[in-house]
Order: sequence, then structure tokens, then C-alpha cells
Amino acid sequence: MMRSIALAPLLTLALVGAASIPSAEGKDRPGPARASKPSAAIAAANRTGTKEPTPPAFINASAVMPFTEGTIYHVYTVPEQVTDIVLQPGEVLGSVASGDTARWVIGDTTSGSGPAKQSHVLVKPYSAGLSTNLIITTDRRTYRLSLSSGAKNGMFSLAWTYPRDALLALKAAEAAADAAAPVAAGLSVEALRFTYAITGDRPAWRPLRVFDDGRQTFIEFPLALAVGDAPPLFVIGDAGAAELVNYRVRGRYYVVDRLFDVAELRLGAKRQDVVRITRGAGRIKARGKRGAA
Repeated sequence: MMRSIALAPLLTLALVGAASIPSAEGKDRPGPARASKPSAAIAAANRTGTKEPTPPAFINASAVMPFTEGTIYHVYTVPEQVTDIVLQPGEVLGSVASGDTARWVIGDTTSGSGPAKQSHVLVKPYSAGLSTNLIITTDRRTYRLSLSSGAKNGMFSLAWTYPRDALLALKAAEAAADAAAPVAAGLSVEALRFTYAITGDRPAWRPLRVFDDGRQTFIEFPLALAVGDAPPLFVIGDAGAAELVNYRVRGRYYVVDRLFDVAELRLGAKRQDVVRITRGAGRIKARGKRGAA
């Protein structure tokens, strides 16, 4: 004989259990408010990071904008016209990728030769009302562009200036000029005094020699000074106290605008290297012996 089961209590229990147990599907699915936050943040970042070809950027018919890593550059195009994207002279093109290659014609070419050789990326839309992005990689940087097409007023070309490269070149030129400049002007060889003793530790930066002209003191270091830490110079007073002294660094020389009897070069934290420089009383010519080591 089959037993009958009261379905009402079981149905009530099932409904209560279903209401109290969260759905796995509902737990993993973000709500509308949560989903909108990343989308809004991305849209805001794209708007902020996009640089438009405003009137000051144009030189004749070419838009020229300063390059900044991570910036999106907006390029306006029109059908049946090619827009020329010009890279830095000497820059080697790596790859070109676009989000829409079906409705955009994208190619590349070069102009010039030798150090003046330039790569060009050429873009042309099939129709108005299109938009996509373009990523250009080279041996120097990555360009990120936003392409859009309209019925008229497309850009004929886009190029960049490179402020960071110009700053690095300026610093390199200044460093080369400083290296080529003499350590001091108007020195009389006959007046140079080399009677300095160099004692103490023997770090890589230990001076090679010390001399003065009766007014300034010159401390010559090995080339290792240019690639390592430079030790500070202390003058030892009559009471034995060490005092910092002003000096200039010219290449691998310290130029001190005074004379001193005893000075020390110190460098290090836990284990400090100390090199002592002591001036003698005699005066000899430049061809005389160097200070004792």
C-alpha cells in the first residue's frame, strides 16, 4: 500500500529554504551599480588621457604635439584621404595594430635615409562615422591613437616633439662641456705645490695626488669617482675637530677655494673608509715628486 505524503508542509519548507539560501548565480553576478563604476572610471580616464589637436598644435597643415607616455592622441580622418602619422627620425617601426582592420586601410612607409630616415604610418577610413584605436610600437616607445572619421576636415598629418629626449640631449651636452673644460684657468706651473701626503685606507676612490697653487687646493681622484659615491671632504682644525668645507667637483677633481694643513675624506656607514691628506711645508715644481702614498 502506497503511503500518502502531506505536500503542503514540505512545499512551505522548500519555499522558505529557497528564500534563505543565496543563489550562486546571483552572488557572482554584479549588480547594476557595481558594474557601472569600472565603466565610468575607464570612460573618465580615456577622456582625461586623450589629447586633441587644438589650434596651437598645428604647424602649417600638420599637427605637432609633445609626446607623453600613456597619452591617447586623437586623429581625425575623412574618406578618400590618407592621414600621415610621422615618427621620430631614426625611430624603427616595430608593429602596427588596429581594432578595426576591415573598414580602415592601414599601411606604412619610410622617407629619407641614414640618421634622417623616418617611418610613416598611413591610415584611411572607408566611410564617415567610423572610430577605432591604433597602437604603434617602435624601438623607442609606444604610440596610442584614437581614430575617427567624418565627412570633412580630416588631418593631413600628425607628428610629435620629444621634450624628454631634448632634455637628455641638453644634459649630455652640458656634461660633455664640463668634462672638456679645464679644471682651473690661469694656473702657473711654477707656483704649484705637490707637498701633500696621502695616508689611511685604500678605497677605490683614494686620491691619486693633491696640490695647490697658493690659493686653491686640487684633489685628483681616479676615474672610479665618476661611477661611484663621492666622499665628503672635512678639514681638521687645530683642536682636532672635523669640519665640512665647501668645494666644487670638476670632472675627477675636487677644487677647494682655500688651503688647509690637514683634511680627511670619509665615506661609509658601518665601516667607514678614511683617507687623510696632510700638507707639507716645502714648495717644489710640478716636475718634482708626488706626495707619499
